[in-house]
Amino acid sequence: MNVFGNAKMNENETQIQQKLHNLKEYICSLGRVAVAFSSGVDSTFLLKVAHDVLGDNAVAVTATSCSFPKREFDEAASFCAANGIKQITVVSNELDIPEFRKNPTNRCYLCKSALFKKIISLAKENGIEYVCEGSNVDDMGDYRPGMKAVAELGIKSPLRECGLSKEEIRALSKEMNLPTWDKPSFACLASRFVYGEEINEKKLSMVEKAEQFLLDMGFKQFRVRIHGENLARIEVLPAELEALLSKREEVTKHLRELGFAYVTMDLQGYRTGAMNEVIKTR
Repeated sequence: MNVFGNAKMNENETQIQQKLHNLKEYICSLGRVAVAFSSGVDSTFLLKVAHDVLGDNAVAVTATSCSFPKREFDEAASFCAANGIKQITVVSNELDIPEFRKNPTNRCYLCKSALFKKIISLAKENGIEYVCEGSNVDDMGDYRPGMKAVAELGIKSPLRECGLSKEEIRALSKEMNLPTWDKPSFACLASRFVYGEEINEKKLSMVEKAEQFLLDMGFKQFRVRIHGENLARIEVLPAELEALLSKREEVTKHLRELGFAYVTMDLQGYRTGAMNEVIKTR
């Protein structure tokens, strides 16, 4: 690489380190925080930085929910235990919200609003004024009604405030030896449903088990979308389409045992927000 390339790399590294410095200062200014912690790339990085800066004045709050895979909760608990971080568990119960079950286009808003109200209440019980969540600047591009709840309830978004992107968060996480630095992105299981089709415990379980099966098979970034009662549409990275096709008999057999009558492969491959593609924006 020529000198100009090295200079550009050094400039980018300097900018990232400045953002990390700004993040630490921002978190320090809050004093005490409760971090909504899902064990994903963003919330893990945010929690670790918050704990490094504030010590015991930073606590994790993790939700248990049928739309939150058990493996993710277990990873969250293990991370907190390994790093000496106090963790509080909150029961989400989003399926108790009748409108959520109907799966409208503002489903995420309904869920986030109810969940963050519970987290705020728990934070106050523990003498904590501020609740933080892990969205980054890249999250501003897709349709994300949950961000409305974040704004309405005064939830802090330190990573967005400091201009950190997903790529930068992964790079800093790698430097900090966080196990999540290259972890695939996994949104809540409710995002696998077609808007307007009912979300229920049975179908959530089918999706969770199907995705766990693909994970165990070695696929890294994927989704199992559910259409109707029993059609699975599998998205994998374009580079892994042939691998999925080569294992079609094994995958089909297992997913049918889970309750899917039809197992299909999306030829476009994995992409975030696939279920939002049908939303007509004005």
